[in-house]
Amino acid sequence: MQKAAAKRQKKRAKLILPAVAISVISAVLLLTWLVLFHQGEGKNKMQLSRLVVGPLQVNCYIVYDEKTKEAVVIDPGDDGQEILGLVTGKGLKVKYIVNTHAHFDHVGANKLLKDATGAELLVHEGDSALLGATTSQARMFGMTANSSPKADRYVKHGDVVTVGAVKLTVLHTPGHSAGGISLKGDGVVFTGDALFAGSIGRTDLMGGDLMTLITSIKTNLMALPDDTVVLSGHGPQSTIGDERRENPFLNARSGF
Repeated sequence: MQKAAAKRQKKRAKLILPAVAISVISAVLLLTWLVLFHQGEGKNKMQLSRLVVGPLQVNCYIVYDEKTKEAVVIDPGDDGQEILGLVTGKGLKVKYIVNTHAHFDHVGANKLLKDATGAELLVHEGDSALLGATTSQARMFGMTANSSPKADRYVKHGDVVTVGAVKLTVLHTPGHSAGGISLKGDGVVFTGDALFAGSIGRTDLMGGDLMTLITSIKTNLMALPDDTVVLSGHGPQSTIGDERRENPFLNARSGF
């Protein structure tokens, strides 16, 4: 009986050892693939700088491809020389200026930046009237603002803004203004004043509508993965998952 048991043990060992070896090899190959995948991913990873500009503390984002140095500036609301200094210091070629919407605090440095770089100015057509009325907008708040050039091109939902290997997809997110847009990149979304950490944009200004904003956020932003980083027009960053769970205008307790 002992000899028979020994034979069975040897037989099991012959079967188990190759299986273990295959598992180890598979694990090594998988690990190698993951390393190579992330290394490759890193080569085309979006590069990002943020400046907080103007008296209303707007988040201005400079998004660029590290290899080509092509860049897009999102919402240059003020402090144009500071934005230009960062762009020049990094040796960037600004291809586009994109306004997520045309309220005066998001467009104040459009002209300076466009004149200095020759970049195309992109905005949604729904905000074309606002873009031409920056000074009157500012007066409503007892402030002054620089006028903006007209848009070189109107963007619409589904358009793609490309700088080098970086692609930003336009999502129409009206409600804060009629032509409000967000820009979806790889694992990140720039939401302008549509969605904030723990809140949403105000809807009592020209072109604003609460239910339009709620609907556009739920349709075009809440459809993104939970780990998508939310970079808004004011305040700190968040994630889609956090906003889905905690935002009082969007979570299950909101009533909307």
